[in-house]
Amino acid sequence: MTTERPSAPGAYDKYAFEPFALTADLAVFTVRQERLHVLLVQRGQEPYAGAWALPGGFVLPDESAEQAARRELAEETGLSEANAARLHLEQLRTYSEPDRDPRMRVVSVAFTALVPDLPEPRGGGDAAQARWLPYEDVHDLAFDHDRILADARERVGAKLEYTCLATAFCPAEFTLGELRQVYETVWGVPLDRPNFRRKVLATPGFVRPVEAPPRRTGGRGKPAALYRAGEATALHPPLLRPEGRTA
Repeated sequence: MTTERPSAPGAYDKYAFEPFALTADLAVFTVRQERLHVLLVQRGQEPYAGAWALPGGFVLPDESAEQAARRELAEETGLSEANAARLHLEQLRTYSEPDRDPRMRVVSVAFTALVPDLPEPRGGGDAAQARWLPYEDVHDLAFDHDRILADARERVGAKLEYTCLATAFCPAEFTLGELRQVYETVWGVPLDRPNFRRKVLATPGFVRPVEAPPRRTGGRGKPAALYRAGEATALHPPLLRPEGRTA
């Protein structure tokens, strides 16, 4: 006959706490037709069936929050696992308000991603469809995703000032005009072209010239030289947005 040993005074009891679920949500941005777009999925199940939401889902027992974010991104949008793995993901913050999900207590680790223009996504998993939508047209998202999206937009705008993150919006080879368009689109303000060019080329390691024929970008101007992202991660000095603009 065996006898259970009584728990030592003060021993940890995992059953003394209410269980909760962990999810990963993603605010994925790109630039299309000179406008900032965000990747959304239309929910195919309750709660909020038919509503638009950020891609995301529950974290499985054998994966990290980042692994879950990449898996959900591929499953719900039709992106290949290879494309999802290459995206620049950055952890945004944790959202843990008790009533943010009507099903149960759910804590979300949110990520933001900046990507060059990708093919049209397609819904998968529990998403009815997936679509790139202009940021300024997005509202009334499911759960607290409006808040997550606004926080992500503010983070991206701020990080463009002091990091080289803008190159993540660009293809592998890009013109300085395409890079400038990223700043103008995210910040919502036009920039002085000669001044922008001077600052970018004067910043060590921001961009590197590509030994390739220049690219014609439209209009009647001469073809533009191509660049790729340099090895730097921070901008010294920072590339500040025009004073008074916080978008």
